[in-house]
Amino acid sequence: MADFSGLLSGRTSWRREFAAPMRAFLRTEAGSSGVLAGAIVLALLWANVGSGTYDDFWRTELSVGLGGDVLSLDLREWINSGLMTLFFLVVGLEARREFDLGDLRDRSRLVLPMLAGIAGMIAPVLIYLGFNAGGPGSHGWGVAMSTDTALALGLLALVGRGVPDRVRVFLLTVFVVDDLLALVVIAVVYSEDIKLMPLLLAIVAFAIVLTLSLFRVRKTWVYAVLGILMWAAMLKSGVDPVVAGLAIGLTAPAYSPGREELEEATGLFRLFREQPTPELARSATVGLTTTISPNERLQYLYHPWTSYLIVPLFGLANAGVAIDATFLGQAFASPITLGILVGYVVGKPIAVTSVSWLLERLTGGRIRPGVGWAAVVGSGTIAGIGFTVSLLIATIAFDGTQLAEAKVGLLSAVIVASALTWLVFRAAKLLSPPKKALALLGNAEQLQDLTDPVDPERDHIRGPENASVTLVEYGDFECPYCGMAEPIVRDIMNDDDLRFVWRHLPLSDVHPRAQIAAEVAEAAAEQGAFWEMHDLLLANQDKLQPADMIRYAEQLGLDADKLHDEVKRHVAAARVAQDVESADTSGVSGTPTFFVNGQRHYGAYDVETLKAAIHVARARAKITERRG
Repeated sequence: MADFSGLLSGRTSWRREFAAPMRAFLRTEAGSSGVLAGAIVLALLWANVGSGTYDDFWRTELSVGLGGDVLSLDLREWINSGLMTLFFLVVGLEARREFDLGDLRDRSRLVLPMLAGIAGMIAPVLIYLGFNAGGPGSHGWGVAMSTDTALALGLLALVGRGVPDRVRVFLLTVFVVDDLLALVVIAVVYSEDIKLMPLLLAIVAFAIVLTLSLFRVRKTWVYAVLGILMWAAMLKSGVDPVVAGLAIGLTAPAYSPGREELEEATGLFRLFREQPTPELARSATVGLTTTISPNERLQYLYHPWTSYLIVPLFGLANAGVAIDATFLGQAFASPITLGILVGYVVGKPIAVTSVSWLLERLTGGRIRPGVGWAAVVGSGTIAGIGFTVSLLIATIAFDGTQLAEAKVGLLSAVIVASALTWLVFRAAKLLSPPKKALALLGNAEQLQDLTDPVDPERDHIRGPENASVTLVEYGDFECPYCGMAEPIVRDIMNDDDLRFVWRHLPLSDVHPRAQIAAEVAEAAAEQGAFWEMHDLLLANQDKLQPADMIRYAEQLGLDADKLHDEVKRHVAAARVAQDVESADTSGVSGTPTFFVNGQRHYGAYDVETLKAAIHVARARAKITERRG
């Protein structure tokens, strides 16, 4: 017998997890942090064992020529100014995605992460200048500024095991602002001998990219050509060209595809299936591709490369520093090292925590963190990890011994910040369950993804109506994934504080009998047997012919003639259409899709994952109840 267990980790086969961008982003960042850490260790070993070969290798010149024009950079510059442009492209994509699909789609929620991110940059800079004011290292203040979001998320997964995803999302939301402002600092402060004409050319190229994106022009090669032109112009102008990646990333919109677009793509594929010609193959391919947002397509293409290759390569090329006892003694007495270390491990948590606290007090709770105070403090301490952008600034601002001292400060901050974060979350875990939930989750109201609240007078509900957690499923009786999810739902329904709601979403373009099955279930509901028919239909998905469904009605002791007449007249079509409309307004286009207490559940729908989501929702519900 075929093993379908792996299929439970996704959605319908034609639908990748485009609607779960944040969770996919977090998984990639956490997984790649180990590769980056390994690259840092290898760089340190190379620099200390290789005796000069480390710097000699990365100073090797590499030239690219076209006609009489030659661009010559050393290997380290190709990585720092070339490949890292793709890294900042991903940063820009993530920022845009947060605005379009994340918590920042509610613009009022931008206030706290923006101010916390700004304060989390200013405080370390002030501390650094306190150590270096008037000294030779004062011009390197930008090094003590930016959190390495990728490395911070990865280490948070290690030192904060069991921490809810909401904490990671809060960290990411705050320090998206950090990354954006750091790039502005690089462009404005650490760019020298700026030439006006190339800069104007770069601005014109960006304006064209922005215009094309607004009109949803989908010619990939056009954006590629304009992006390369923009990068080259900025390199020529004297402004660090990595800014080009950030700017282009911010222009790429993120959205979940609508059901109509998916149905159109299905139609194109069917045309190709009936007549497999190159023209129809191209039409079907373009139709399928364009249902996914440009933001998600670019993330899918570049994010693994930047996380698993480019950023580790950057670490390998820049983190190496020769270390001995004498140098360490010198470094930890240096104002550059101390300014960076204290700025990160003291300035970041103080700034993030104090700004969050002040905003909540000054606004009477209208603006508050989306997590609890232990999570806020833990986010502040783990934000004390600055590597990628900070090291990039260090290579621009320093050289020689000063650069080596800056590297020691950054690497030391990684170790100390990780240890402090472990202590914070370890202390939270020692609290009683109610206090632990409040400390990690907080009591802020969550954005509701389900636009139509559950209505006991209308919806089909299983379980106690006063349960603290409601699980809503948009399903299709012919969808095999809904069939496989059914025993999972039955398992978790052993919970006596959970109610389950089924809403129809027949995908008629791929499941021709789904609509009629939904109407049969509604006709059975008129005779008081919705759930009995629901169970039979999902248990017999390969037998949904009209005769089969009439037989199920007879098996349940229903009035089969009445049911047949109501289905024939499509009495329940309007009722099913209402569910479909609510799915559309809630951004649902595939099945099964689950909502837990009004928030969309992304990722797998196995027993463990759903139970974990329900557990978090129940903890939040109890916090809200106590607050009320």
